[in-house]
Amino acid sequence: MCTVCGCGEGETKIEGHEHDHNHHHHHDGHGEHGHTHDYGQGPAHAHAPGLSQSRMVQIEQDILSKNNQYAGANRRYFEQLGILALNLVSSPGSGKTTLLTRTISDLMANYAISVIEGDQQTANDAQRIRATGANALQINTGKGCHLDGHMVGHALETLKPEQGSLLFIENVGNLVCPAAFDLGEAHKVAILSVTEGEDKPVKYPDMFHAADLMLLNKIDLLPHLDFDVERCIDYAQRINPRIKVLQVSATTGEGMEAWYQWIVASRQMALAGNPAVPA
Repeated sequence: MCTVCGCGEGETKIEGHEHDHNHHHHHDGHGEHGHTHDYGQGPAHAHAPGLSQSRMVQIEQDILSKNNQYAGANRRYFEQLGILALNLVSSPGSGKTTLLTRTISDLMANYAISVIEGDQQTANDAQRIRATGANALQINTGKGCHLDGHMVGHALETLKPEQGSLLFIENVGNLVCPAAFDLGEAHKVAILSVTEGEDKPVKYPDMFHAADLMLLNKIDLLPHLDFDVERCIDYAQRINPRIKVLQVSATTGEGMEAWYQWIVASRQMALAGNPAVPA
């Protein structure tokens, strides 16, 4: 179990093969890692008989430090190839997959798009995404409640996203654990549905502090709900004054153009430092 978030120890499976937690791997742009994936295996936080608090803290620091090494390798890979990687995070039921499939359908004529799909079980979402024509790879985390840098790096070996492409990483539905685990992405994008509580940003401050963008989804349902949009945005900006908020409906398409403009602008920024990659 993970000492950072308390998720259960379980076997991670990357579509096409099982993910050996002691597997040495590398992919183009990373070079030879020569590491073992041995974090996320300790006792759950606050439930570790025989371990002192200081030892618990040290283990947590080691876990995050190793993750950051893998995430750093991923980030260098993305930078070398001019890939814009976005980490999409949300609670279950936010409409994240529907939003992603519509985004892919609307953008794929102009951009090469790949998806890493994270879920605890099933490949249902990856199948929905592949139906759009996008290249998608499923990671099942078992009892694990988040993706980590090593899982993503391992998936990239198989996925092989194109130079100058868009990579969407759909994280496991959870607003707690993914906040602590960098995947090498350019931005975390938090998706919050108006069918959820407007106080989610203050209930889960770490995630909204880590996110650069909040998509307030399902706004077509606002006439039928008691949801204070301005209060929700205020909560998010109290936690993170730099967060950008866009109101969208993946069902009707309202506001989606602003989301696409944000993606294009983010991609241009990612390419600004890499003149070798065509815009």
